[in-house]
Amino acid sequence: MSSQSVLRALPFIAILLVVVVDLITGPRVGFLALLTLGPAFASVTGSVRRTALVGVLALAICVPLAVYDGLLGRTSNYLTLAAIVGVTAASMLASRLRNRRERELANVRLVAEAAQRVLLRPVPRRASDLRIALSYTSAAAEAQIGGDLYEVVTTPEGVRILIGDVQGKGLEAVETAAWVLGAFREAAYDQSELAGVVERVETSLARHLSGEKFVTAILAEVHEGEISLLNCGHPAPLVLRRDGGVHFAEPQEEALPLGLGALGSPRPKPHRVPFEEGDQILFYTDGVIECRDRQGRFYPLAERAHLLRSDDPQAALDELRADMLRHAGGPFPDDAAMLLLRRHPG
Repeated sequence: MSSQSVLRALPFIAILLVVVVDLITGPRVGFLALLTLGPAFASVTGSVRRTALVGVLALAICVPLAVYDGLLGRTSNYLTLAAIVGVTAASMLASRLRNRRERELANVRLVAEAAQRVLLRPVPRRASDLRIALSYTSAAAEAQIGGDLYEVVTTPEGVRILIGDVQGKGLEAVETAAWVLGAFREAAYDQSELAGVVERVETSLARHLSGEKFVTAILAEVHEGEISLLNCGHPAPLVLRRDGGVHFAEPQEEALPLGLGALGSPRPKPHRVPFEEGDQILFYTDGVIECRDRQGRFYPLAERAHLLRSDDPQAALDELRADMLRHAGGPFPDDAAMLLLRRHPG
């Protein structure tokens, strides 16, 4: 039985327990006041009408129990009835306010999700000699929408890739993701160097971001036999060699996340990683490596790399996602985006 089902049944369980205990202990001990637990629990998950019905049920049960306890007509029994009515009224008000708040939160989340889906347009499944697979998993229903972002564009300089994660959650994170994606999509076609693309994105963020907000990201550019990576404080991508080798493409120099350019640290040059026919590279956001099981252990991404050896890149990525879900034992606590590039003959 799910926790939601237990909560819905709790008002009736409480009333039933009060009746059973009252009957067992006999008429000398009265537990009638505890019937107020019924409408109080009903307000936690139920509607206003359901809360009122539970309150009516509590009143209906209170009368025969008062007869059994010999309390009918006494002042204490009238006080108990008044308490049930009062708690029911307060619970109905609480239920109404809770339902209104839940609708507001649901509407905000729908707006954020819609905005994020518009921003994160489908990536091409093929680009030049690359086959591309994408997996995007939203966080648990009760979590706020995140700021994961990705893009793949084919430019005169070759295929360029962006994957990133905005600090924070909610509509503000989605808005920041929009600025990053918009600047990248424009600069990717205009700038001949990957570093120039980063500077354009940094300039855009400098006009919009305030305080200490930032975006971790990796920008990549595919060349003949290799791939250039410019890592801005993001988790290093996982490289899978055709011969079975697996390693993380750690940057040669540490770089600050996007949005922190005002600190004055020079941006390092892109580093090149061999990327030949049959090789794969997996870009991902921190929701992947921070996925924990019930014992608090992080997802062992490198150890699960063999799941990406399937002939179909999308099927391989779907299998990796399914394995992550089994590891977590439920929904992810944070959004998780994965972008898999596999090199094939041109």
